[in-house]
Amino acid sequence: MIVGLAAFECIIYNAHSLKEKRAVLQRVMTRLKQKYNVSIAEVDFQDTWQRSKLAIAAVASAHVAAEIELQNALKFIDSFPELERTITDIEWL
Repeated sequence: MIVGLAAFECIIYNAHSLKEKRAVLQRVMTRLKQKYNVSIAEVDFQDTWQRSKLAIAAVASAHVAAEIELQNALKFIDSFPELERTITDIEWL
């Protein structure tokens, strides 16, 4: 069993309040969970309205399967014009 963890920062340029930021993040996180077999959570910058740090975790029986799931999830995140993914770190447990 392998666990992959992708942690990344993102910028939400059009958010002018925490409420707007959370609306964008909730939409992205809900759609990501529906489409891929991953877990996602906001792990830092909860009180900053244009910046966030999210973490995606994928569990699989093989490294390749977890890698594919994480890469597909990151590509999906990049497809949202509301946010820009910046610093990304991937760890294997």
